[in-house]
Amino acid sequence: MKLSITSPDAPIPVGPYSPAVRAGDLLFISGQIPLDPATGRLVEGDIQTQTRQAIENLRALLAAAGLSLQAVVRTTIYLADMDDFPAVNDAYAAFFSKPYPARSTIQAARLPRDARIEIDAIATCGG
Repeated sequence: MKLSITSPDAPIPVGPYSPAVRAGDLLFISGQIPLDPATGRLVEGDIQTQTRQAIENLRALLAAAGLSLQAVVRTTIYLADMDDFPAVNDAYAAFFSKPYPARSTIQAARLPRDARIEIDAIATCGG
């Protein structure tokens, strides 16, 4: 069985997909770009500001499932410019602690709404 998870504190999806889906003991969170949930617009600012917003959107969906960032076991970061990697790492490190989630970082030719970053995640719902 799978269950769609939404949150009023996370952006509304920009396409035909669930923001997050719980399947068994796992929560799969769709890629989050730095959209302000209140306005539906990309947040202004540097890559660290945008990284923080993308993670806050992840956090809102985790909270809707009764979880925190500590439950995240895997993330994928998509960057429009790999030169942003060090700044993204700095912002990311403020949200996650050891043991850190497994992670991949990929440069993408283009992201939705021309965002500079997108992050998806997998979290564990079981002990």
